[in-house]
Amino acid sequence: MSVYTRIEQRELEEFLANYSLGTLAEFSGISAGIENTNYFVTTTRGKFVLTLFESTPAEHLPYFLDLMAFTAEHGVPSAHPLADNAGHYLRVLKGRPAALVRRLEGSNVEQPNTAQCAAVGDALGHLHAVGQEFTGQRENDRGPRWREAIAARVLPCLGGDDAALLRDELDFQARHAVADTMPRGVIHADLFRDNVLFVGDTLTGMIDFYYACNDLLLYDLAVTVNDWCSREDGSLDAAKLTALLAAYLGQRPLRSGEAVAWPVMLRAAALRFWLSRLQDLHFPRKGEITHIKNPDVFKRILCARRAAGAELYIAP
Repeated sequence: MSVYTRIEQRELEEFLANYSLGTLAEFSGISAGIENTNYFVTTTRGKFVLTLFESTPAEHLPYFLDLMAFTAEHGVPSAHPLADNAGHYLRVLKGRPAALVRRLEGSNVEQPNTAQCAAVGDALGHLHAVGQEFTGQRENDRGPRWREAIAARVLPCLGGDDAALLRDELDFQARHAVADTMPRGVIHADLFRDNVLFVGDTLTGMIDFYYACNDLLLYDLAVTVNDWCSREDGSLDAAKLTALLAAYLGQRPLRSGEAVAWPVMLRAAALRFWLSRLQDLHFPRKGEITHIKNPDVFKRILCARRAAGAELYIAP
């Protein structure tokens, strides 16, 4: 979440007139995240988050909003989008597609404990289980083709060691392509600590579904583990990992092939976020408030997963 498009009070009031949400009390930009413009909005009838979609094609947005409504209605703690007075989730503000969702209670945790890791594993497993009933379809636009394209873009910006690491990992992933027959379905694809809200150890919401798509469920688990269970040096915290995986497996046991593919998936997930952060660092987008995350975090995670190798085997 960032602010690339500035909105004025009058413009927001005109936008809110299309909803039955009372009158505007206050609003402020949100600096966390990197893709869209986001504001906290408070009216006389509640608290909300307004998102202006900066680069996502408009035709993709109904998938995200319908998925958010589906998950909220199927017991996954998540923010339900708000329909306007005509029954539409999506409108236009400042020439950009825009949507409102209810603001959930709670806050992010920077240093999660084992109970919070277990709560995340449970929620993700539940999403993967109930998501089998969701009929929407969207390809992962941050998959192998994107990986190759972004690598080609950032490689000229890297020093010798980083360039060699990137080329070697790309070669490894190409040689160890995971079978597409493994379980697939709806994935969040970005379930980082800043996209989950807690009150104490109670998970109150998963947010920011705007990378969600249909892909390998194991990949989504790997994305989540890499962020929630990694130490500062990139290595995995055994207690957090055990708690998260046990809770996840309670909702969705692994199927044939997934346990063996786990080390490759952890590396693929680390590579994806190292690449996206390298792109943001070397080719930043302009915005009123922007937040660029350190790519070295995922470089360390990738190096740790490479060093661990087959030791990362996961029991089904």
